[in-house]
Amino acid sequence: LNVCLRAGDRRQWASKTEYILVVAGNVVGLGNVWRFPYLCYKYGGGAFLVPYGLLAVVCGIPLFLLETSSGQYTQEGFITCWRKLCPLAQGIGYGHFVIKLYAFSYIIVEVWALFSLMFSFRSQLPWASCDNTWNTGKMLNSSSPNVTANQTMLTNTTSAAVEFWERRLLAMSGGIEELGSVRWELALCLLVCWMFCYFSIWKGVRSSGKVAYFTATFPYVLLLILLIRGLTLPGASEGIYFYLYPDLKRLANLEVWIEAGSQICFSYSVAVGTLGVLGSYNRHNNNCYKDCFWLCLLNSGTSFVAGFVVFSVLGFMAQKQGVGVDAVVESGPGLAFITYPQATAMMPLPQFWTVCFFLMLILLTVDTHFVIVESFITSVSDLFPKLFHKPGRREIFVLLICLFFYLTHLTLVTEGGIYIFELIDYYGCTRACHYFMALSQCLALAWGFGADRVINIIEDMTGQRPSIFFKLCWKYIIPLLSLISFILYLVNFTHLRINNWYLYPDWAYALGWTMTLSSLTMVPLWAAGQMCLTSGTFRQRLSILCRPAEDPAWQRRKMGEDRTTVEL
Repeated sequence: LNVCLRAGDRRQWASKTEYILVVAGNVVGLGNVWRFPYLCYKYGGGAFLVPYGLLAVVCGIPLFLLETSSGQYTQEGFITCWRKLCPLAQGIGYGHFVIKLYAFSYIIVEVWALFSLMFSFRSQLPWASCDNTWNTGKMLNSSSPNVTANQTMLTNTTSAAVEFWERRLLAMSGGIEELGSVRWELALCLLVCWMFCYFSIWKGVRSSGKVAYFTATFPYVLLLILLIRGLTLPGASEGIYFYLYPDLKRLANLEVWIEAGSQICFSYSVAVGTLGVLGSYNRHNNNCYKDCFWLCLLNSGTSFVAGFVVFSVLGFMAQKQGVGVDAVVESGPGLAFITYPQATAMMPLPQFWTVCFFLMLILLTVDTHFVIVESFITSVSDLFPKLFHKPGRREIFVLLICLFFYLTHLTLVTEGGIYIFELIDYYGCTRACHYFMALSQCLALAWGFGADRVINIIEDMTGQRPSIFFKLCWKYIIPLLSLISFILYLVNFTHLRINNWYLYPDWAYALGWTMTLSSLTMVPLWAAGQMCLTSGTFRQRLSILCRPAEDPAWQRRKMGEDRTTVEL
């Protein structure tokens, strides 16, 4: 009876559509809009699509399938799932747990976008005017032509958009040592964002699935509107040329391949545990094999289209200023909160285009953030089922988590908050964590649990048998590429700098490395601890710990249903 209740307490998606929308909303995020187009331009234009496409096939899609299928098979969160796959590798789950704690900080991007959205309704956009109280006397009119005519003038001036970003939105202090006071406007925006997150996930997948009908689809409407507008702007063709012009010589540069692999990890949301959690709410016979291909295609397609949206506008901006597109290209927050708003301010009806852009950013971050929190809540709940799998317990737990992290994240909306966020982003959610987790997952599942068993399980669940290509990727290609990328990252590592001039104090760099190691060391520490606690010879202990400790939840549920039928 306890088994039946345990399995039954865990809800499933109300429909296949909700699962697809939530996963699509999670994997399609800011990386598609502000990172992929810039990487495509920087690393060979259309030529960048060669390593990106190749690595999507040999790394992205196989990892996506491996994680979603393992979640669907075990019906558990990213920690307890390893008990039913390879108990020796449960440290991977705890590593994901730590990474999620750092990933919560990405809500600050949603806060910045919400704050900027409120200013977008003004008759005079603040990033297009030099008459604001926060402006200095060293301003340059970004819409005037030939702004690069005087290089001396440029080095001593700034733009209205930069000053709005640094002096009004962030109110940046001199460094992480000077946190300053909490910005009450940003604190209110942060509260709104966490409240929306709470009401999106407080009922579990039943509530988050309903929210995704809007948050996962409306960004595409806005993206289409911005695409049509961008392609009709003067200078758009020049921007698109910069975006896609193939420089085949760049393919010989190893850095191009490393960046392409990194982009696959970020945009596909692999190696962070989220996909397995979302897959765990599927029915056992869901065709995750087919879902994998369609969702990966949607993700990469969105990235490609977003490049046209971004670079068509950058081409327009470059023509207005009389400079080359390379002079206005930005990535990350610089693109989203400085360059793009500055460009929309030059268009007719600038308020409308700016509202569309920031609303799209908000919706993209909302999906990703509430899925991160949901995967965290699910995994902790599955770790302590007797405590959290009871009526009303989940809502209280979610409320406490949201309240705790709201108070914690108030440090991110101080005058020195940007320095804290950059530190967490650079060290806590570093690509080294992705490489190491991808390597560990493949070793545990393809070698420990067995690649043939994984393929048999997928065939049993979907009725379709994956080709031997996936087995080769899981056992050899992904581990090898992940190991090489991890080593190269460490060899070529450089310390974080802000605006290429601010160096963090030594204690901040030590804190950053502590964040990195806090997730990476979970894997070997757990494995070493389990090997020490298990009796037998080394080979016997290894054999025991690589064998599933529990039957999958769907089998237990089926056994419980059969038992109930017999009793009736």
